[in-house]
Amino acid sequence: MKKSIILIIMAVVFMTAHVNAQETTTSFRESLLLGIKIGTNLSNVYDEQGEEFRADAKFGLVGGLFIAIPIGKIVGIQPEVLFSQKGFKATTVILGNSFVFTRTTSYIDVPLFLTIKPIESFTLLAGPQYAYLLKQRDVFSNGTTSTQQETAFENDNIRKNTLCFTGGFDINIQYIVLSARAGWDIQKNNGDGSSITPRYKNVWYQGTIGFRF
Repeated sequence: MKKSIILIIMAVVFMTAHVNAQETTTSFRESLLLGIKIGTNLSNVYDEQGEEFRADAKFGLVGGLFIAIPIGKIVGIQPEVLFSQKGFKATTVILGNSFVFTRTTSYIDVPLFLTIKPIESFTLLAGPQYAYLLKQRDVFSNGTTSTQQETAFENDNIRKNTLCFTGGFDINIQYIVLSARAGWDIQKNNGDGSSITPRYKNVWYQGTIGFRF
């Protein structure tokens, strides 16, 4: 009899825990959730046009806020607002001399994702992104750059507002969200594509860790 009572109690505890777990899953999957995230971009450029222009990838900081808005159990939308550093490292020719430099561009990125949640722990995301350029900074590394040459490389015809596309996935572990994204500009940076001011589009890979509540 005692063994039977113990088995019954254990069964009740197990069933209660299982039901609670299901309720928690439902609440996460179908609830409005606010979150914060931080991580890094690995960025480069493509469609580059310029004399002897060769670009390499560089790392930059990314971080901001997101909100998960369920439309149903499987589908939802997720807008985000991020501070995002992109850019590239490159070698090029300016006024007849070779230069190595690093360009860092700081953006406010606002992606609007359509989310597909086949299971609680995994989310697929894809959608358009609006990017606003806050600041651009070039660092020349050869130490022999003249003011005239630096001025020649500056491009006054820079696009501030850029339309992009981005997608990726989230791995959801209760309150923790591990995210991976890939994105690219649809529009060029609006440079003239000369040997002095290369024309290009940004492309980046992004990894973040977030907390939702």
